[in-house]
Amino acid sequence: MLPMDTGNRLMSNRVARELGPARCWYRYGCAALALLVSLSGPVAIRPAVALDLVNQSLNANGQSVTLRVPRGMQVEFLASAGGARLPALGPDDEILIGSNSGNVYRLAPPYTSAETLVEIGTRSHSVAWDGARLLVADTSGLYAAPYAGLATNLAGGDFVRLVEFPVTGGHSSRSVTVNTGGEAYVGIGISGNCSDQYLAGESPDYPFEDRRGGVWRIDESGADPALVVHSSGLRNPIGIAFHPGTGDLWATNAGSDNLGYHLPREIFARLGAGSWHGMPWFQYIEGEFVAQDCINSTPPRPASEATPPSLTFDARSTPMGIAFISSETLGEDFTGNAVVAIHGSWATNGGPSTRRPPKLVLVRFESGQPVAAEDLVTGFQYANGNRFARPAGVIEGQDGNIYFTSDGGTVHGLFRLRTREIRPPSGLPPQDFCLPLASGRRSVIICDDFD
Repeated sequence: MLPMDTGNRLMSNRVARELGPARCWYRYGCAALALLVSLSGPVAIRPAVALDLVNQSLNANGQSVTLRVPRGMQVEFLASAGGARLPALGPDDEILIGSNSGNVYRLAPPYTSAETLVEIGTRSHSVAWDGARLLVADTSGLYAAPYAGLATNLAGGDFVRLVEFPVTGGHSSRSVTVNTGGEAYVGIGISGNCSDQYLAGESPDYPFEDRRGGVWRIDESGADPALVVHSSGLRNPIGIAFHPGTGDLWATNAGSDNLGYHLPREIFARLGAGSWHGMPWFQYIEGEFVAQDCINSTPPRPASEATPPSLTFDARSTPMGIAFISSETLGEDFTGNAVVAIHGSWATNGGPSTRRPPKLVLVRFESGQPVAAEDLVTGFQYANGNRFARPAGVIEGQDGNIYFTSDGGTVHGLFRLRTREIRPPSGLPPQDFCLPLASGRRSVIICDDFD
């Protein structure tokens, strides 16, 4: 049997590793907690009702703001990148970011400097890595080039266009993601609020330019890549992501602007193969699909076949990027749940100060289904309605932290949300300092040994 002090020390290290990343520098606190665990067995830390948000000051590019963040966590501004939109991880843990221009950015760890990897197209809104190639979804098409990580340098001529997209009208963002098998899926919106466009339509009723509003799967099994309809009836599915546990595809959707400030609510939906979500012929309002009089054509499918959303957000808030959190780095509040970037909109209800504010939202899942959404980081909008930043895309980093982009407000670029490291005050020995962290729905004590 190990001596008591040695056994406690080993358990102390185990506790420090397993309880999370927030740090408390007090050796004996860990030892005491370890002894408690060793005597009583595993203790389940049960979540409380909601995240406990507290104020955090942040300065970036000469601008300052007071954010609301979960207790024990902090937001950091890492690097400037003009018009940064949807991000993806590369093979060397680099972060690749599309933009609302033709730039594709690359940031190597620790992500404090953005380089322009390549300029391609006119609005390279999103990117993905499929295991061998960098995929770039521009307004006009999906482009691909061989990509092996940080050693790879690219030029526009290295890319080939796999498929062409419709380009007429508004909503020029195209969102690409890949499943675990490396298959690409691309989201595209209809041109406006009530455009008579249907992704699953066929000529002559719906020519190619009017095949919009949903998600395609890119079929590369034949001689030429082809667009295969996965889901239709969505106004503008800007965020699409696969759940790592179930393999289901989920989407955010920026809803119609023509029904005022409160309706329809923005949706978060599971996109099954062949699913139809009703738009623009029907809007999901107060639990049912309601026919819209802004479009005169016959609906391609009845309302009874439309898939209702699993969760909704405030109308006119423009939900965008989605990241599912699989790591245990940030604790049980995050593991198995999703983070959604809310971009905010210019819609008002009596003045600029009433604009729907940008923020990050945590979507909680149970048994593979979303059950609730709550604010994760807020405060990006000033009292006068101006914005410090507008979250656009979000991913889980290789370190388990949350990285998000901003393409609007006064600060564009890459941010990180992580746990806050608490160090002993100056002059106080580490062994005399300990601080339990109550981080929202969990309270833990994390310690490091001092030798």
